[in-house]
Amino acid sequence: MGEFLNPYTIAALVLGYLLGSIPFGLVLTRAAGLGDVRDIGSGNIGATNVLRTGNKGIAALTLFLDLLKGTAAVLIGHAIGALGGVAILASLVAGFADFIGHTYPVWLGFKGGKGVATYIGILLGLNWPGALAFCSVWLLVAILSRYSSLSAIVAAIVTPIWLLTVGDYATAILAAPLSVLLIYKHRANIHRLVAGEEPKIGAHA
Repeated sequence: MGEFLNPYTIAALVLGYLLGSIPFGLVLTRAAGLGDVRDIGSGNIGATNVLRTGNKGIAALTLFLDLLKGTAAVLIGHAIGALGGVAILASLVAGFADFIGHTYPVWLGFKGGKGVATYIGILLGLNWPGALAFCSVWLLVAILSRYSSLSAIVAAIVTPIWLLTVGDYATAILAAPLSVLLIYKHRANIHRLVAGEEPKIGAHA
């Protein structure tokens, strides 16, 4: 327990959360004069909903920045933790906090994104083949179904299992609760998928 309560892991947690809570989708769409992205489509601040504004460039930039903040949190956490001999732990804590910050940002009343890009970014920082596995599953399901939400859900289920099979238990332990939370954040999408009302990739609001 002492390792979790040392100043290095606490600093990694705080910085991870603050970095993760930057709502790039909202900031970029407003800056581009596209209004409040929360008022269209699913109301989400992530790249998929930004794409429904019709601006592919802003959607791609949102995806990149949401991904980047996940990777940055892990790397910064590792650097902070290394100062106190807890580099691996601090990187995992920072990644977890970054994901929580993205999905529940304090600045937006704890109503954030669903975490897909940030999840991938965290995996890139911890286990890049795991990120590749997630993206491969996502892409395959997306090609077959054209549903971003379904692709994310299936990838989130497969990824922790894949990490376990390759022996990266630390990342798998982190990925498991992130996957559960990611799926929970997609609960409205799941209801729409069942009802046949879920918008497909590229559909406008």
